[in-house]
Amino acid sequence: MTMTIDATKQTVRPRKAVLEMPEYHPPLSAREALRLDFNENTVAPSPRVIERLKQITAEGLTKYPEREPVERIVAKHFALEADQVLLTNGVDEAIHLMCNAFLEPEDEALISTPTFFMYDVNAAMMTPHLRRVQADATLEFPYERFMEAINERTKLIIVASPNNPTGAIVSREHLLAIAAAAPQAVLMVDEAYFHFHGESVIDAVAKVPNLIVARTFSKAYGLANLRIGMLAGSADLLKYVRKVCSPYNVNGIALDCLPAALADEEYLSWYTEQVRVGRERMMDGLRELGVPFFPSHANFVLMNIGPKHAEMVKAMRQHGVLLRDRSTDPGCDGFVRITIGVEEHVTLGLAALKNSLNEIGWKAQ
Repeated sequence: MTMTIDATKQTVRPRKAVLEMPEYHPPLSAREALRLDFNENTVAPSPRVIERLKQITAEGLTKYPEREPVERIVAKHFALEADQVLLTNGVDEAIHLMCNAFLEPEDEALISTPTFFMYDVNAAMMTPHLRRVQADATLEFPYERFMEAINERTKLIIVASPNNPTGAIVSREHLLAIAAAAPQAVLMVDEAYFHFHGESVIDAVAKVPNLIVARTFSKAYGLANLRIGMLAGSADLLKYVRKVCSPYNVNGIALDCLPAALADEEYLSWYTEQVRVGRERMMDGLRELGVPFFPSHANFVLMNIGPKHAEMVKAMRQHGVLLRDRSTDPGCDGFVRITIGVEEHVTLGLAALKNSLNEIGWKAQ
């Protein structure tokens, strides 16, 4: 007997959570201009990374990557034990793994907005109970209201410091207080922009059992295209994250290059100092132009252009400089973000800003 199936009546449906989850659409097309839109290193990684790339053999590309030997190197670099480190496919995967490992459908996850949108995307796949504590007009971290939002159902808390897109920071005292207030929850502190601020809680992971710190090698180290990040935390917590992680999640080229990048501390110091000085130049330039902005501790500055935000982004592109329009972020209507890079790129960015503001007829309020 042959069964006939009416294909017109057959519809594959994904999980309800997938249908309802928000989508992330980064504007990654035609980025041939000066890249001041995605908070990347604007020039190059360490020369040692380039030399290491030249040593990779054809046979090496045929092998499955081995993560654990590099995790030992990374752990030693950060004064941690090997089982306190998990390398990931960028912090994007780290967020995904944390949500998979710790969130049940009935659990609550807690974030402050505006912040990195991938927290929304990944938490929504696991639970419909994502609580967002909105910052006020100052865009500072809403510590008191955030603490009030913690309850017995809170299972995963994610805080970025410095935060994206604002550049705001959360003090060490407040981060540790959040961890202490929710012993039943995991607190993930996303320190993707740590190098441009300098304060960290990574030294506390051995003493605070529910703390995990995320770091990326995409920003200051300039390895965004290789996709490598890390989680640091207690071995007891990370064993669960490791369990849901693919054994070959980080590609071998990234693993080969990471030790070279870590070893070149002179390059890292040079690049972060370029950003620190450039950030001050950018904020001084915005003051002179009368453009409101949020004081930043990261490698970018969030500025308030107002209703002409889209015109501004378009005008800057015509001057060969890419910006990121953040107007759709909660509480950021009219805001545009500019990445801070090396001295030459800051100079070009400031000149394009001045010209573009004039061209669109922008006036200080």
